[in-house]
Amino acid sequence: MQSPDLRRHCERRLGALDRERASWFAHWRDLADNILPRRGSFLGPAHRAGRGDKRNGKLLDSTAMLAARTLASGLMSGLSSPARPWFRLGIGSPQLSELPEVRLWLDDVTQRMLRVFARSNLYNALAVVYEELGVFGTAAMVVMEDEKQIVRAYPLTVGEYWLAQSERLTVNTLYRALSMTTFQLVERFGRDAVSAQVRERYDRGEWDREVEVIHAIESNEDVGDWRGEIGKLGNRNMPFRSVWFEKSGAGDAVLGVGGFEEFPALCPRWHLIGNDVWGRSPGMDALPDARSLQLMQMSFAQALEKMINPPMVASPSLRGSTASGLPAAITYVADTQSAPGFKPAYQINPPLDQMSAAIERRQQAVRAAFYADLFLMATQLDEVRSATEIAERRDEKLVMLGPVLERLHDDLLEPLIGRVFQIMARAGEIPPPPSPMLDGLRLQPEYVSPMAAMQAA
Repeated sequence: MQSPDLRRHCERRLGALDRERASWFAHWRDLADNILPRRGSFLGPAHRAGRGDKRNGKLLDSTAMLAARTLASGLMSGLSSPARPWFRLGIGSPQLSELPEVRLWLDDVTQRMLRVFARSNLYNALAVVYEELGVFGTAAMVVMEDEKQIVRAYPLTVGEYWLAQSERLTVNTLYRALSMTTFQLVERFGRDAVSAQVRERYDRGEWDREVEVIHAIESNEDVGDWRGEIGKLGNRNMPFRSVWFEKSGAGDAVLGVGGFEEFPALCPRWHLIGNDVWGRSPGMDALPDARSLQLMQMSFAQALEKMINPPMVASPSLRGSTASGLPAAITYVADTQSAPGFKPAYQINPPLDQMSAAIERRQQAVRAAFYADLFLMATQLDEVRSATEIAERRDEKLVMLGPVLERLHDDLLEPLIGRVFQIMARAGEIPPPPSPMLDGLRLQPEYVSPMAAMQAA
């Protein structure tokens, strides 16, 4: 496609993806309001006003928010902990994998990759992905090549991206909206590529004015031999196409067109139904209890307030007189047998114990929906137990996470390892294999994380 046709194609597809995504918006906003108020982009990246406002005004109980953090931390430490090796590379042939020189090469490459993981921001991005995944059911992260750290990850939040999938039900399309300043646009794409309006702002020195930009990553129907001679075929002919354009830019111009040898976006889903693109989550299961907790905490606070500071009634003769219910305050009345005064309108005796127990049951239901009882099992035992009993109980509860772990391995960790390996290979960070017999064999990571070990046991 030429640039004008490409721009129109991307705009048409963005409109179709937006219509498909629209039915999820109300649910995501409800999840954000009641669980993660600082997450989600529901007004567009150009909506800068109020970005620093307090957004947790609807939260009277933080159980769901803390449980979501526990789930994200548990997945981070259990699946891809930066403190210990969590995978080792293998190949499709078990016999070749056990050859000493092959095993030595695979272990060396594994250690090199783990160092790149630690040196870059991949672990920080994974923590965001796990939290978004547990609450909204879908997460997205773009892994790009970086001159300083070899790889650089850009986690996205729900509402700022659109997804589509292939006939194999794997995500192969990501459109995202982001804000870039005038200076950033000119710095990245050049002065001649931006729109006339952005050029005028740049020339006037308005470098920090923001522009909404669309970045489209999708399968390329013009795929060809992009490894040919320079000038003949290039990144436009790679398997995945990358298109940048200003959303409000005039005409059919694009900022830039590029390509990727492998799909750079990692888009795990917690649970899928049929051929849905967007996933379901523990946050959706916990949402009814999380919303009920806000109402129950409000009722509990109102009951306490009425006990401590009840509504009062007073004699009409005190109207206009000084009267106070504050501690140590004095209200002067006439010294008569039937002295006027004020007293509580009614006395209440709410069942605080029953209300507290009901709130605790709701809180426990929210924690169970986020598997917090699995990750915090040792701290929740009423009495000291043996290490064997704790391990057995953890293994029993891990059964419920089994399908999710398999999906995370397939949708997140394996594509991440493959993407980082290819980027390192292109950067010259991977030593040549010890045998030509390894050519064409597919690398297969073996997971050695604590949760993978418990699942295997």
